[in-house]
Amino acid sequence: MTIRFQADADLNLIILLATIRREPRIDFLTAEAAGLTGLKDPEVLTIAAREGRVLVSHDQKTMPRHFAEFIAHTPSPGLLIVSQHLPVATAIADLLLIWFTTEAEEWINQIRFLPL
Repeated sequence: MTIRFQADADLNLIILLATIRREPRIDFLTAEAAGLTGLKDPEVLTIAAREGRVLVSHDQKTMPRHFAEFIAHTPSPGLLIVSQHLPVATAIADLLLIWFTTEAEEWINQIRFLPL
């Protein structure tokens, strides 16, 4: 099954928009469209899991801990943490590489940090 991405509210919107511009077939939902703005990490993880979307976030401080707690009792489609210092072009390239070369099932309960 093809990966579907969910942007966290803290994700640089340029990364999302440029990724979609480079590959219009990609399913990458904004935080606003998913109603994630202002929600706590556990709620964000719950919504992403319910919708079957790999969450993409810049939050290296709290999201990994909340993710570990979440997957202890509920499966997750996965979490990608994008370094805020990563050039936008590199983030886009990594997201597209993941989308083109892997399947959604490979990311279940996985957390990865970009750059790859």
